[in-house]
Amino acid sequence: MVATTMVQGQGTRVGFYARTCRRAESIVRETVQSHFTSDPSVAPGLLRMHFHDCFVNGCDASVLIDGPNTEKTAGPNLLLRGFDVIADAKTRLEAECPGVVSCADILALAARDSVVLANGLTWSVPTGRRDGRVSLASDASNLPGFTDSIDVQKQKFAAFGLNTQDLVTLVGGHTIGTTACQFFRYRLYNFTTTGNGADSSIDASFVSQLQTLCPQNGDGSRRIALDTGSQNRFDSSFFANLRSGRGILESDQKLWTDTTTRTFVQRFLGVRGLAGLTFSVEFGRSMVKMSNIGVKTGTNGEIRRVCSAIN
Repeated sequence: MVATTMVQGQGTRVGFYARTCRRAESIVRETVQSHFTSDPSVAPGLLRMHFHDCFVNGCDASVLIDGPNTEKTAGPNLLLRGFDVIADAKTRLEAECPGVVSCADILALAARDSVVLANGLTWSVPTGRRDGRVSLASDASNLPGFTDSIDVQKQKFAAFGLNTQDLVTLVGGHTIGTTACQFFRYRLYNFTTTGNGADSSIDASFVSQLQTLCPQNGDGSRRIALDTGSQNRFDSSFFANLRSGRGILESDQKLWTDTTTRTFVQRFLGVRGLAGLTFSVEFGRSMVKMSNIGVKTGTNGEIRRVCSAIN
């Protein structure tokens, strides 16, 4: 029953800083906006960072802590970006309300603001998290991976009280942002011994496009849009791409090939005969659930003065 109780919120509420730091949310929003204006890729970066924070020891900003063997140094976190945005927001908040607003809350708010800047719908973010004091690279092993089967993905989400619909919805966050050739190139060459050697779940005409972008012995760090044709816009086209065999990551495309998750993809696409779901609305709901994973309140955490260091 741990997973269910972890998601209850444990003291977070919308407007937690209404009296103690009235401008907290607007300061975070303004900071994210100013970084986004010069570099729109900070939006998917901050969204991913919040996700990676919550899946390791709960949403406690442990992913922000510097040092040897911290979460930051774990393989799945090496390419996280947006740390400077959180640091800037924290500096401004400390000037206005010293020692009041947690780094964990800044990250939760910044993720929401990122979605809105990318043309997604807004949602109310419950706040009141405190910052964790432990950050270990070894704890990051339970983060979802790009080769995970749907069963494994479901298990990882269910461990935090997130169901199959939450899984499909939150992975839909890949409607913005990019990935590197090194994380999917194996699907394009020698994946099978038949046909063109590519993963048969990829649309054949799309294979040649991807091979041009990611040659077999080319630059593995080259960035490719996760949602072809709509990488900077928060919309449901990611799901349309999955239906067309144009999912970039193996774990993403499996949302379509597996029947238990395909139903939710179809509902987001408004397939006739199924109860429709509005992606941008459901995304906010699932984000609130995720952002309440393992929240620390009271003496169970601290308010860091600098987000990259324990007090």
